[in-house]
Amino acid sequence: MSESVNHDALLARLALAEKVARAGGEKALAYFHQRDSLVVETKHDLQDVVSKADREVEQMIDQQIRAQYPDDGFLGEEYGLQTGSSGYTWVVDPIDGTSPFLNGMPNWCVSVAVLQDGVPVIGVIYAPYYQECYVAALGHGATLNGKRLQVDPARTLQNHVTGFGANSYVSPDEVGKILASLLDAGGNFIRIGSGALMLAWVAAGRVVGYYEPYMHAWDCLAGYCLVKEAGGWYHPFNTEGDRLLKGAQVLAVAPGAEADLRRIAGL
Repeated sequence: MSESVNHDALLARLALAEKVARAGGEKALAYFHQRDSLVVETKHDLQDVVSKADREVEQMIDQQIRAQYPDDGFLGEEYGLQTGSSGYTWVVDPIDGTSPFLNGMPNWCVSVAVLQDGVPVIGVIYAPYYQECYVAALGHGATLNGKRLQVDPARTLQNHVTGFGANSYVSPDEVGKILASLLDAGGNFIRIGSGALMLAWVAAGRVVGYYEPYMHAWDCLAGYCLVKEAGGWYHPFNTEGDRLLKGAQVLAVAPGAEADLRRIAGL
């Protein structure tokens, strides 16, 4: 495939990624405003919740992508992996931050990534309550509602705040040690219940970095593309074979805090 075809294929998928993220977000927002009527189920544990809002948003996004790119792969949080033959795989979290969503908090988003041969080349994160759409493509930069994003190299662990997340895959002792190390280094932390949105916030400079010891591909790959295109660094996620379906350490960070956060994360 020639470079020009690659370029055109990338930008065409980027336009679709933003379109489906926005459409999914508006559908989710309609459910958010009638969330008291949703039946809530649990998955991995009592903190890992899901509703028909998650499932219907994912199905809608899948259908719109499949209509335009039937040979692309698709991985969604709720329905798993459909393999493709084109070299492109879409990775979607229909509602990241389901717990905030169901409890009436605005910290949730739709996350849409596209991998090309395993590399995150497109990332779109749409937070409909805030009406904020973060968009990035490899080599094309990152934007928030059309405004270019660039991380500030002067921001460090000590003069900014770090995003952190954890779930029941991580022991309480490990969480305590990580946060103690962060505080000992002169940092501070915030947790909002949506790892994908916090990764977008790294790209936007709202937090200096985001670390989570165990996170899935659909939560992090769009944010990884955003952070890279905004001038930050991310710890690679193994997308080979069934590794794409398993959780891993996730770290994305602006340059000024990279050394500190990599040390704290043991990377």
